[in-house]
Amino acid sequence: MTKDAILNSIRRGLRRGPLPADQAAMLGGRLASHPRHLIPARSRVGRAEQVALFVRNVEKEFGTVTRVADASDIPAAIAEYLAAQNLPPRFAMAPHPELQALPWASRPMLQFEARRGQGDDSVSLQHGFAGIAETGTLMLPSDPARPTTLNLLPDTEMVFLRASRIVGAYEEAWDLLRAERTDARTGGFMPRNVMLVTGPSRSADIEQTLELGAHGPRRLHILLLDDDPEAAAR
Repeated sequence: MTKDAILNSIRRGLRRGPLPADQAAMLGGRLASHPRHLIPARSRVGRAEQVALFVRNVEKEFGTVTRVADASDIPAAIAEYLAAQNLPPRFAMAPHPELQALPWASRPMLQFEARRGQGDDSVSLQHGFAGIAETGTLMLPSDPARPTTLNLLPDTEMVFLRASRIVGAYEEAWDLLRAERTDARTGGFMPRNVMLVTGPSRSADIEQTLELGAHGPRRLHILLLDDDPEAAAR
């Protein structure tokens, strides 16, 4: 079903026709101008503290973080994490050029496939687009190089993220995404899906008992590359 067919069906259900010209112009202006919401003061700190705030908030929400000084350290950090969790050294990896360029030969015991997630995957490695310090949230837009299924199907999700991609507030993460999507290489289109992930999946719907992994991964581990000199202080 096309988008127009879906919208026409909704209009019929609401017994509404096309929007009047003044309302359509108002909505068009709002979409074009991207008005900003409030930005919390807690995110208005220096770069080192911003990254530290992100890490604290991730850990507060039951996620874990390993900070590495160089991209060449990522395979070793993954191997150590999987061993510490008693997980097999196998994972599905996002087919992102930055992940594929890592020196995997340094850890020959690791086995991975660059592809979308599948129902029987136990571990995934995703490429993080941005981190949001105010809540310790990851922004993960859908993309051929960042399959959304890797965020949902495996029991354990690992995410590679650069410290230089950590921003203070949600509005700044959306600014990054809009700026990238106006690049001629993307065709100017926003992704069809943007996931905002704060810690592992969890729910307390049943008898107010917190259960991890309710609707997705029960573990979230971030491999944070300290590539921002201003944020290197820990």
